[in-house]
Amino acid sequence: MFFTAPSYRIICVGSTSKDIFFPTDEGTIIATPEDITSQQKIAFELGGKYRVENRYEAVGGVAANVSHGLVRFGHRAACYSKIGHDEIGDWILDEFRQEKVPTDLLFVDSLAKTDLSAIIVLTQNGERIIFHNRDANEKLEIIDEKFKGTEWVFVSALNGDWRGNLKKILLLKEKYGFSLVVNPGQHNIKEDVSAVSEMIAESDVLVLNKDEAIGLIIQAKKDLPKERLEDELFLLETLHRAGAKIVGMTDGKRGAWSFDGKEYWFCPIHTRSKVIDTTGAGDAFGSGFLSALLEGRSIEYGLKYGIANSGSVVGEYGAIKGLLSPDILKTFLKEITPERLN
Repeated sequence: MFFTAPSYRIICVGSTSKDIFFPTDEGTIIATPEDITSQQKIAFELGGKYRVENRYEAVGGVAANVSHGLVRFGHRAACYSKIGHDEIGDWILDEFRQEKVPTDLLFVDSLAKTDLSAIIVLTQNGERIIFHNRDANEKLEIIDEKFKGTEWVFVSALNGDWRGNLKKILLLKEKYGFSLVVNPGQHNIKEDVSAVSEMIAESDVLVLNKDEAIGLIIQAKKDLPKERLEDELFLLETLHRAGAKIVGMTDGKRGAWSFDGKEYWFCPIHTRSKVIDTTGAGDAFGSGFLSALLEGRSIEYGLKYGIANSGSVVGEYGAIKGLLSPDILKTFLKEITPERLN
């Protein structure tokens, strides 16, 4: 049974795609410490050809991934996105239905191609490089009445007229009074940091990774020394002062931090199996972190939920298969202990 749009507790706005994964051990990792937001890169032989033994397919896109995670946790969540009237779009609809994720806010555009991503996964450590094509979500539009009655709106990286869509969402927040979660994309930050900052100023929750946090802050304060930008507590406090009431920040295998204006918390990563693919880790953290907040829990529990969910997802290819259910989450929580830093 699907819920009608007004009964959704949270609507996740952003992209939906088909992700195709190509695992390989052929790439050479190169350290580039001088590039503060891209400290490692991967190289392949120019003109080379590499055999991939297996490939994997999964639903992708931040809005799709986070909505799946929230539904798996038992929340009334929906994905607000656009797909094409094509074979890939039909495949995505089938995948959503199998996971019992509502499809009534997945808009079908007969003139667009469904978004597609090719993802190279390094088998030695599970890290990945994503090549994505956005077409359908370049044409995403914000329709006023679809947001009436919802309590929360999660806004991830947007494409197309993303500045206009952000402004519309802010107007709807004022009109309907929902809580706003912001998860900005790197390209949004690079293209127009002021537009992203305007959203953050009105946000109830900000979820992002450390590179995104640095990207936001360095554009406003270009003369900051590297040591300051590496300081997680400084980043959290700066983003909170920018308007975000709660900040959740990840940094890959180093773990995650959170700040609510009073308490700083840190939690290391936690996995039960070998890391296979890190593609969905950030989105899984986001849906876990939000799930705890939707339950009325503290940011300490937000970190516990987020770290548990991300630690499970990285054991599978794609961002969906390893998502936790509430029963399995309970077994993880006993093993995860965040640390208060103040």
